[in-house]
Amino acid sequence: MNKSVKNEWFESWFDSKFYHLLYNNRDEQEAENFISKLVHHLDLEPQSSILDLGCGKGRHANQLNKNEYQVHGIDLSKESIDYANKKYSNASLQFFQGDMRENFGSSEYNCVMNLFTSFGYFEEFTENEKAINNVVNALKPKGIFVQDFLNAQWVKDTLIESERQKRGDITFHISRKIEKGYVKKSIDFIVKGKVHSFQEKVRLLNLADFKAIYKSQGLEIIETFGSYELDEFDVHKSNRLILISQGK
Repeated sequence: MNKSVKNEWFESWFDSKFYHLLYNNRDEQEAENFISKLVHHLDLEPQSSILDLGCGKGRHANQLNKNEYQVHGIDLSKESIDYANKKYSNASLQFFQGDMRENFGSSEYNCVMNLFTSFGYFEEFTENEKAINNVVNALKPKGIFVQDFLNAQWVKDTLIESERQKRGDITFHISRKIEKGYVKKSIDFIVKGKVHSFQEKVRLLNLADFKAIYKSQGLEIIETFGSYELDEFDVHKSNRLILISQGK
């Protein structure tokens, strides 16, 4: 799988050591708790094939593998994939560098998961549709797709416009705004006298947006949840939008 040739914000930021430093509070226990609840609810057959699409450093894929599934992880970040392969890979768990907008399989997986808001980064809306089309192509008949995204309304209602987070000797200055249908996060910090600036940008897709994308690609939403505890989705109270859908 070839890395996208486009120069987009997530390519440089997700491969930066500073990205991994800022988000180093994402722990194994959090992933274990969520995956445990999710796989119990889905009740997939033992040894089912699962793809973690946008797998990051592999913590969710590792937990899926511990539940005796055959797991692949795909992520755009070479640094993340190298880390995941070094720490977690085995005969039933492998990681590959790839772009979700490019083909990643044909009728290969019983389940595809896209977790922790690893979506909505693209400039062109059609690229979101392309990624979901690739998911549909990669699923076996009646395969399950799990997409874990932010709840757009909750983000709008609870936006923290400015904050500082300290990691070791580095203080990250973070500012957020909502603009033209995206939530944008600016991250600025100084290391050894050099100023670094990065931006995160996620399209605020809501439930209606996902329903439209899924319908156009032949996916049917069968359940929605609003938290990692799999609580009922409430557009004004839930901090997550977790969609369970099924292919044809």
